[in-house]
Amino acid sequence: MDISIRRIEPGEFTALGELTARAYLDGGLLDFGEQDPYLEVLRDVAGRAAHSEVYVAVDGEGRLLGGVAFVPAGGPYADIARPGEAEFRALAVAEEARGRGVGEALVRTCVARARAVPGCVRLVLSTQHAMRPAQRMYERLGFVRTPKRDWTPIPAVPLLTYALEL
Repeated sequence: MDISIRRIEPGEFTALGELTARAYLDGGLLDFGEQDPYLEVLRDVAGRAAHSEVYVAVDGEGRLLGGVAFVPAGGPYADIARPGEAEFRALAVAEEARGRGVGEALVRTCVARARAVPGCVRLVLSTQHAMRPAQRMYERLGFVRTPKRDWTPIPAVPLLTYALEL
């Protein structure tokens, strides 16, 4: 599959927001389904882009396949990054593009970006227990579990954390 990774264009904000929302909804990752308040966050790509670097994966015909938000040095969009760390969030891949290396290409972009940030020594992320395929990918790419950093943003939604030393 021909995949390119690039910064998002403003005209793609809505499409990536819907792609991300669908990935979480269809994956059964939102406890309250269509009424889940986190859907607003997932759809708010403009908000992500204001506080992070949003990257998209597109195919050879320019079709949107997935996206991710890279947070280079903390800031309003970071959940768990500490000084000297970068973070990525909202990794999502369209259903029809899964298993084709899209997610891995987006994560590798975040790794490369983190390595380019002066003073950045670690890339961190949070993930849900049910996201086993993503966790296997993170581990394959060298990320390790950091259970002491696991956290619960809202009751009944515990998140696992991973880190990659750069």
